[in-house]
Amino acid sequence: MTLSERDQKHNWHPYTQHKLVKPAIAISRGEGALLWDEDGKEYIDAIASWWVNPYGHSNRFIADAIYKQLTSLEHVLFGGFTHEPAVLLSEQLMKILPNNQKKLFYSDNGSTAVEVALKVALQYFYNKGEKRTKIIAFENAFHGDTFAAMAASGISFFTEAFKSSLIEVVRIPVPTEGKEKESFEALEELAKTNEYAAFIFEPLVQGAAGMVMYETFALGKLMSICQENNILTIADEVMTGFGKTGLNFACNYLEVQPDMMCLSKALTGGTIPMAITTFTQELFDGFYDDDVNKALFHGHTFTANPTGCAAALASLELLQTPLIQNGIRNVNQKHLEFQQKIKEHPRVKTTRVLGVIFALEINTGNEDSYYGEFRNKLYDFFIEKGVILRPVGNIVYILPPYIISDSELEKVYEVVEEALQIV
Repeated sequence: MTLSERDQKHNWHPYTQHKLVKPAIAISRGEGALLWDEDGKEYIDAIASWWVNPYGHSNRFIADAIYKQLTSLEHVLFGGFTHEPAVLLSEQLMKILPNNQKKLFYSDNGSTAVEVALKVALQYFYNKGEKRTKIIAFENAFHGDTFAAMAASGISFFTEAFKSSLIEVVRIPVPTEGKEKESFEALEELAKTNEYAAFIFEPLVQGAAGMVMYETFALGKLMSICQENNILTIADEVMTGFGKTGLNFACNYLEVQPDMMCLSKALTGGTIPMAITTFTQELFDGFYDDDVNKALFHGHTFTANPTGCAAALASLELLQTPLIQNGIRNVNQKHLEFQQKIKEHPRVKTTRVLGVIFALEINTGNEDSYYGEFRNKLYDFFIEKGVILRPVGNIVYILPPYIISDSELEKVYEVVEEALQIV
């Protein structure tokens, strides 16, 4: 019995209607930008395994750091205790985070990083005796699958079954080209009510919506409106963080800085689940009180896990190296060259590039559902060709490891171009 067949007996996979899909492909090993299945077939991981693996699979530098940490301290509770990897990680992150970020709260994945941020926003005003119980988010946002994060997300079929159980979130248009004024006015109207605790957003790129991009000036304007009206701002950098947009964080493009940031995915180089929510000193001080009930009563068993911190420290060190920074610039340049080549193709509706992110919208003549037949045909075609891409409806995006070779990237482009001809 194959590994794939054995998998079907007990495992329930994410975002999967098991009755409608083929058995999961069993991956046996990985190296760099490549993966191999149990039959020895090679795949180019062109989406860095859901955006978590910028430094390549089986990265020896990160693996050595994890092994070294495991031989001294694998885990200790973070309630009442601390350890060197957590202290070092906080110090190293402060060197690259926006300078208004002063405090870190550790958790274990992107959804929980967002969950922490939203809870802090709501409790911050509760602690002050102010009634601000609502959240503002973008249309078609995605912030995760835990309950508060799910409430902030705007892709309806992800949340439809739970609508009656969610916190109240009001959505404003994404300020894409031509819709900036509409977005500004919608936020200004909401701000007048003094009912909103926070505005949460994916800075500059909405990932799960299909790599929808908008301009820096528009986000800066929205954040300024929030500041003027005492609405906290939460930058969900789970996808965009650690080099994806070309800079360490998408927020580095902004003059206005958020009150909170949510980090995960590439934080540990795709090795160990870990997340961090960062805060200004003012937010931390809103919980610092003689009243124990004003504390943040939130935690995770593996909060600040030393092994995860060691992986994150190694990942941060790699991110700063010339090899990785040159890789980010190289991928961006290759994307721009491919964009010039492909954007006039008769089946291409739009293209967009930011950092290592490339997105292409295929003109199909009709509206295509998120997991519809057209998307599934594209996905199957890419897999058959040995390229891992997960289209969002009719949008194909490429977000590869920074260490991908030129020849591997060229193959990805060739397969995308071939798909336009035959799918």
